Amino acid sequence: MFLVAALAFVGMSAMAQRQEKVVDRVDPRTVQELDHVETTNKFKPYWYLDLQGGAQWTIGEAKFKDLISPNVQLGLGYQFSKVVGARLAVNGWQSKGGFDNLEIMNYKWKYVAGGIDLTFNLSNLVAGWNPKRVFNLSLFVGGGANIGFDNDEAKDISNRTINGIPYEMRYLWDGTKVRPYGRFGLQAMFRLSDAVNLLLEGNANGLSDKYNSKYGDNIDKYVNALIGLRINLGKTYNEEKHEIYRDVVVYDTIYKYVTIEEPKPVKPAAIQKEVFFLINKYDIRDTEAGKIKEIVDYLNKYKDAKVNVVGYADAGTGNDKINDRLAAQRADAVVKALIEQYEISADRISYDSKGARVQPFADNDQNRVTIMIAAE
Repeated sequence: MFLVAALAFVGMSAMAQRQEKVVDRVDPRTVQELDHVETTNKFKPYWYLDLQGGAQWTIGEAKFKDLISPNVQLGLGYQFSKVVGARLAVNGWQSKGGFDNLEIMNYKWKYVAGGIDLTFNLSNLVAGWNPKRVFNLSLFVGGGANIGFDNDEAKDISNRTINGIPYEMRYLWDGTKVRPYGRFGLQAMFRLSDAVNLLLEGNANGLSDKYNSKYGDNIDKYVNALIGLRINLGKTYNEEKHEIYRDVVVYDTIYKYVTIEEPKPVKPAAIQKEVFFLINKYDIRDTEAGKIKEIVDYLNKYKDAKVNVVGYADAGTGNDKINDRLAAQRADAVVKALIEQYEISADRISYDSKGARVQPFADNDQNRVTIMIAAE
């Protein structure tokens, strides 16, 4: 019974326990996963500045090219919504007229016209608002006050006669005159950036019949063709990002731990080999070299193993001085083979020599030996 218990204890001690994680079950669940991000733009009311220059054609009795004048315009506007806006504009430089009474006489005068326009973005109205659109077409209507001055050329014509017939300018005016006007027009805008647009504008203006100093029984008119820049004074839209999620089924793996009995690693048994030498010799014979190779194989297999090398001499011959030398030389020969021939690290080798003072074998001749013992 004692023997059985001892064997059982040895068997139990040879077993080791370890915890291992194994799959218990897989549970599905639904989660939301980011699918993509959508970017939307929200309109923002904004101010803008118009800087324009171009030409004016004052409709009259002279040739077209003789009625063209330079023209500039400065505008400050506010866009209330995606479609509707308003602009305060100041336009001016000069206007021209032609008087046809036996001969055509051309003349010019200066003016400044300030007014308010109501604007309508036709592109946004028809196609929907898009702050990145390259081309936008707008319609505007408005009116204001035209201030005319420096009408001296018309006064000079009124003082002339041809064949005794005077030039008749029934509405000749002098000094500074303020007259209301109305106008409408179109604007074509080409987007250069979020802040700057190239602006093309054409507008037609109507005033009282007295604007060009002549009686015509109709309103006086001029047309402006302008090019310039519209500069947005601030952001015209806010960019908003929206994360779009989708439902995704994922599977959660549930683990559990189990105890697994594993055999405890068994320490390898030590190995002993004897290299025998001839009398008064310490060179390793070919018949003995294979024993060193067996020790090397063991050391290569078990990386933590080390070897102890001990040299001996037989007590039946020689004396202690000779035997001590032979024993040391026999140990050195084996150590040298391990290091130089088989490249075993020196820190894995320990060695000694006993001379003839210790006789490991009963047979005298067998004590001419080097004994190698390798173990972990």
